[in-house]
Amino acid sequence: MTERHNEIWVSKAAAVLVGRTIKKVRYLTDDERKGLGWSMRSIVIILDDETHIWPSMDDEGNNAGALFTTDTKLMTIPVVP
Repeated sequence: MTERHNEIWVSKAAAVLVGRTIKKVRYLTDDERKGLGWSMRSIVIILDDETHIWPSMDDEGNNAGALFTTDTKLMTIPVVP
């Protein structure tokens, strides 16, 4: 990926994320998981403007993904069955 390509995606992500606050955190429901065609459930982060964010194992949405943090009390937010 070129630096310019990276800048474009950072700009798009920033437009959605910067200044938002997290309103709620939960895991995908079984119905949501099934609707995505996934075998596992990932965490869902719900922002103050009702934007929902959840990790996927890849950008094609093939299955749920884990989140890694720098907090030593919770270094990984795992996928669950």
